[in-house]
Amino acid sequence: MFSSYSEALEWIHGRLRLGIKPGLTRMEWMMEKLGHPELKMKTVHIGGTNGKGSTVTYLRSILEAAGYSVGTFTSPYIEQFNERISVNGKPISDEEIVELANVIAPLADELEETDLGGPTEFEVITAMSFYYFANINQVDIVLYEVGLGGRFDSTNIIQPIASVITNIGLDHTNILGHTYEEIAFEKAGIIKAQIPVFTAVKNQDAIKVIKEQADKKQAPLFILNEDFSITSHTPQETGEMFTLSSANHILEHIEISMIGQHQTENAALAVMAAQSINHHEEFSISEEAIRIGLKRAYWPGRFEILSNNPLVIIDGAHNDEGISALVHELSNRYSNYTIHIVFAALKDKKLDQMISQLDQVADEISFVSFDFPRAAEAVDLFSLSHSKNKSIGEDWDSHLAKCIQDLQPDSILVVTGSLYFISEAKPYLCEFLKNNKISL
Repeated sequence: MFSSYSEALEWIHGRLRLGIKPGLTRMEWMMEKLGHPELKMKTVHIGGTNGKGSTVTYLRSILEAAGYSVGTFTSPYIEQFNERISVNGKPISDEEIVELANVIAPLADELEETDLGGPTEFEVITAMSFYYFANINQVDIVLYEVGLGGRFDSTNIIQPIASVITNIGLDHTNILGHTYEEIAFEKAGIIKAQIPVFTAVKNQDAIKVIKEQADKKQAPLFILNEDFSITSHTPQETGEMFTLSSANHILEHIEISMIGQHQTENAALAVMAAQSINHHEEFSISEEAIRIGLKRAYWPGRFEILSNNPLVIIDGAHNDEGISALVHELSNRYSNYTIHIVFAALKDKKLDQMISQLDQVADEISFVSFDFPRAAEAVDLFSLSHSKNKSIGEDWDSHLAKCIQDLQPDSILVVTGSLYFISEAKPYLCEFLKNNKISL
């Protein structure tokens, strides 16, 4: 039994040694032992390549504004591990982590002795969340973010009241497949019989697969630019404004506080899901709650401005699609600035394409590594860049400090790449800016 938070966390992270093991059998085994907590809650399932966390945040904020208690399960964390299981945006306590670990650890040990093998870190955390929301803190609704893929993701044993597929890109191809159709098939695995599904997928090959799976499950399907659309999009200084139109509703001049055209799509998905949830007799979500919730929504590490003077931005653009969105916003909003990008990534990503895009927008680009098993070496990232003004930062923290100190009034520092790197860099940057009394 664990008596401290550090012991529990060490055990949970120790499960990383088992890597990624797609499949639902270990989860089903644990749920049977626990009395199927995953079936004792109302849930929404949110999958896709990019935008899952932001969409969760928008929907959570809308539901909160409507007066409901909302649980969320997200990954990875940005500021602290506990935020992966949260209620109304507040991470669960260290004591609750210990309590949950003590519930799941004996099951993990027992499972280890079977032919199924022991559960992975992600499976352990998912099981902890199911037990928590079913037995410790029963909320009105829980929003579950898919960890990887969908069909064989450990969250895919829930029976949601709505499903969302944000978009689809060529990420995790070694596990999910190398084509849009193959990846779409995995993502569409979260579609449940007769449960409405909302998607912002644009690739036509991927859409075809999703339509096929929705038809098989007789699940009502709503597609961006077919069944609902975004018009009158206008970038704002601190966010975006747009109009959302669907067959039954037109919401004009919606405001969000997260930056990026792609965030309008995530927000639109959240609104469509909220309107679907509103059809359940237990829920009543007004237009006012939708507007207030969208405006309040905040998700760390997504084109987040840490400082205005000097201008410092972090963005967890960790794959090709994320980098494309980042480059688009930098080109549109900061074309008059000298842009210095600091990049760190995982070595199993399509790094050449990502770095090629960054080279196009960066006046200066530097590469760093960080302490994580899958982190790419800075020298390897450096070798993929064709920038005439590229460099290597030996220690990422001291390198970031120097970059900030060297910033000129017409310059911008953009720290981007792996979300695992962002989770380390953000606390350091915030502390550095605070200690140096740099205005926020």
